[in-house]
Amino acid sequence: MGSISLQNVSKVFGEAKVIPSIDIDIKDGEFIVLVGPSGCGKSTLLRLIAGLEDVSGGKIVIDGRDATEKAPSERGLAMVFQSYALYPHMSVRNNIAFPLKMAGVNKAEIDRKVTDAARVLNLTDYLERKPRQLSGGQRQRLAIARAIVRQPSAFLFDEPLSNLDAALRVNMRLEISELHQQLKTTMIYVTHDQVEAMTMADKIVVLNRGNIEQVGSPLELYSRPRNLFVAGFIGSPKMNFITGQHAAALNAHTIGVRPEHVLLSMESGDWKGRVVVAEHLGSDTFLHIDADGIGMVTARGSGDFPAKAGDTVFLTPDRSRIHKFNEGGLAI
Repeated sequence: MGSISLQNVSKVFGEAKVIPSIDIDIKDGEFIVLVGPSGCGKSTLLRLIAGLEDVSGGKIVIDGRDATEKAPSERGLAMVFQSYALYPHMSVRNNIAFPLKMAGVNKAEIDRKVTDAARVLNLTDYLERKPRQLSGGQRQRLAIARAIVRQPSAFLFDEPLSNLDAALRVNMRLEISELHQQLKTTMIYVTHDQVEAMTMADKIVVLNRGNIEQVGSPLELYSRPRNLFVAGFIGSPKMNFITGQHAAALNAHTIGVRPEHVLLSMESGDWKGRVVVAEHLGSDTFLHIDADGIGMVTARGSGDFPAKAGDTVFLTPDRSRIHKFNEGGLAI
């Protein structure tokens, strides 16, 4: 089991309310991603769940039992940090085995669990190496293997890929997603990278200044953002926001349209503009356009779209994909 419920949980540091009050219900086996900009409270929230920080108010329930006052070691959770937190003088084998030895598990059981964890994380050929002899991706897999052997109710990941280069981040995203499918264990994953959130999560919790802005599946947040904050945070490149006459014509204070929902043409369209920057990425072309009477708009076209900086282009938004927001920033 790995259900976790946060009930009116808050955290205060001195006069600062880092987390005013939060309610979240996480089902057994779910992959939940806590996402938001730096300083939004996501890592603090993870540490509260782990027991590494004391709550200022509210209750944390794990598998139906109140764990609010329990020590981290009594919560049945395993945490994976961005810093790996490995023992440099120990071999890969001994790093994985360490929490089991501390728990007094017999040698035969330790050997079996270490072998199983190494196989799952593709570390079998590296068991006698030291952490310094591993790549960044292998070190992160080692940190996860050490967590797996404890057979926790849930895994807590605190920005585990932030120290890796771009290619390794993509590989590790896939490996962690595959691991979740294999283990079926609850995972709570913290990141500021909305691409990680969109590609890995069953459910995303978008945080802003300690408050939950929206909870939903990746596609729900992409297709039906609740407000301007979520609309601007989810999606890459970010949504274009337009005010003035174009928004007023649709009875909205602000309208939003994603770059991929803008049709580009060199000949005609609803809006005219000048290309300021053209990013040709092979599969896609991203144009940053100074549109007449609108301002800067980002549009996504095919990889072979011929526009370059200084060219005049035309844009036509997909009317069925336009998002409307009222003066308070809420979706309408």
